[in-house]
Amino acid sequence: MRIKNVVKVMNFHSLLRVDSARRIAERYFGYEKEITDFADNILNNRNLILDKKVIKLNKKDKPLNVYIGNDLGFCGNFNTNVNDLARKDDGIDKIIIGKKIIQGKENVLLSMTKEEYPDYVPQIEAILYDAIQEAKYSEVNLIYNHYYNISHIELVKKKILPIDQLKEKEKKEEKHHIEDFVIEGDINSILRNIIVLYLSYEIKIATENSFASENIMRQTITKESLKKLDEIEAENVRKERKIRNNKNFKKVIENFTNLTFKDEE
Repeated sequence: MRIKNVVKVMNFHSLLRVDSARRIAERYFGYEKEITDFADNILNNRNLILDKKVIKLNKKDKPLNVYIGNDLGFCGNFNTNVNDLARKDDGIDKIIIGKKIIQGKENVLLSMTKEEYPDYVPQIEAILYDAIQEAKYSEVNLIYNHYYNISHIELVKKKILPIDQLKEKEKKEEKHHIEDFVIEGDINSILRNIIVLYLSYEIKIATENSFASENIMRQTITKESLKKLDEIEAENVRKERKIRNNKNFKKVIENFTNLTFKDEE
């Protein structure tokens, strides 16, 4: 069966990728926490907020959303849910990563495949830098399928800017947000570059995480498809055997009938 061979190839490719993609995503779990803590400690630092006129977002403006899908097929509803959110988010500026995200051109600042994403990083960072400098957005969000573990993948909408400050109880227990800094140069320029670096890295982490989700889901679906195809093949063999047995039985009856008629003569 030709379609079975195609699914086998897809399943094999997913098996090759899935373990590597999973390891990369899990390695980034620790990196993500560290870089978020780093950015949080600077952007929510009390001394910088009080002593310096640090960058503020425009809370009355629209958000900027980054939607991450995939480039490959055989992933079930992997892209469907992301697409649904992208369509509902009318009037919101968007960056699209993944060619399976079907979205009109309205409010789409950039659109690329996952494979093209590394080449678009400078353009993404330029958009982010301009957004921070001009205070264009109220927040920046990531929408993608998040890999937690091999059996838990979930569509998430993650706000990566502003970084929510710790709760009051946690603030008292943490040393974050109170360090003082000696700053040389333009504080706003320094902070803009730090924010852009942080946001860019968060997008990279989410893209790698989404790639793990994509391959796990693809491997699961192709495996289930192969099982279903085997069941269909087995059912077809059973039907063919039944038809063949019926023909043979009919032939036996006909031969028996012919022999009976000859004996009577």
